Amino acid sequence: MKRNMKTWFLEALNAEEKKAIPILSFPIVNKMGITVSELLNSSESQARGMKEIADSVDSWISVSFMDLSVEAEAFGAKVRFEENEVPTVIGKLLESHEDADALKIPEVGSARTGMYVDGIRLAVDIIEDRPVLAGCIGPFSLAGRLMDITDILIKCRKDPEMVHKVLDKAARFLINYAKAYKGAGANGIFMAEPLAGILSPKLIQEFSTDYVRKIIQETHDEYFAVVYHNCGNSVLHLIDSILTCGADAYHFGNAVDMEKIMGRLPKDVIAMGNIDPAIQFCMGTPDSIREETLKLMNACTPYKNFIISSGCDIPPKSPWENIEAFFAAVEEFYA
Repeated sequence: MKRNMKTWFLEALNAEEKKAIPILSFPIVNKMGITVSELLNSSESQARGMKEIADSVDSWISVSFMDLSVEAEAFGAKVRFEENEVPTVIGKLLESHEDADALKIPEVGSARTGMYVDGIRLAVDIIEDRPVLAGCIGPFSLAGRLMDITDILIKCRKDPEMVHKVLDKAARFLINYAKAYKGAGANGIFMAEPLAGILSPKLIQEFSTDYVRKIIQETHDEYFAVVYHNCGNSVLHLIDSILTCGADAYHFGNAVDMEKIMGRLPKDVIAMGNIDPAIQFCMGTPDSIREETLKLMNACTPYKNFIISSGCDIPPKSPWENIEAFFAAVEEFYA
């Protein structure tokens, strides 16, 4: 459903009671009785899973699946698939300038990208009570999966020219990918740029934020929002650079102190986070997640631009009892 996202974010900013928005997608396999692999290899299953989540929890926005292997696979990277795990990129595709020069920008629709776009097209037809955001990777995180994480961090200093060659192609593809989601009816994208969270303030601006800003400028409008996610542990020191990308809202991981992050943000910028997805949602108990959720919400009470969330993608094996306890704690806080 087409909706004015600028209005949607402004209403949330001004609301006294704010709906939670955990990055909740993969645990739906437990309700659907299918594997993660089956979920990710069917547009229909993805749409049905998102709908089941929307029917099960009162989240602020419906968020698609955070699979950070999809875009790299389209470029030709090798991906390891396991039945009940999120796919991961293995090895490296690019080692030299010659490799970077020869790298072709894939068409949207290659590998699994077309299936993910179709999944969103189906989802927006059946989820009508809240916006639907498609998941995508950020440019530096994509380049890192093509070059190898260690290599790209070294080359940012030793061979920045090669890194920029790859980033330029990554960004151009991501612009096309976001536009395809837009054409499919998505209300925006949820962009995950975690690898940039370990860069220095100077390097993140040059190798990540400037490219993210370009993608946003090419795709964003009042009907298509961009939420920026970074779960790196240095975000507090990088926040001034990150904010220059111009996203509609920001999402931060549990590696950082959310209360300190909120103190660094403008009051009219929404930020979300950051209950630990592994320790709490996956391995915690209903009592422990209630305690942590209420603790964080109380700590961030002074910040009207704070919305409670998970710190990152909630693992597939997370019990629904914990997810329900999280939402119950949010309801309890406002009651």
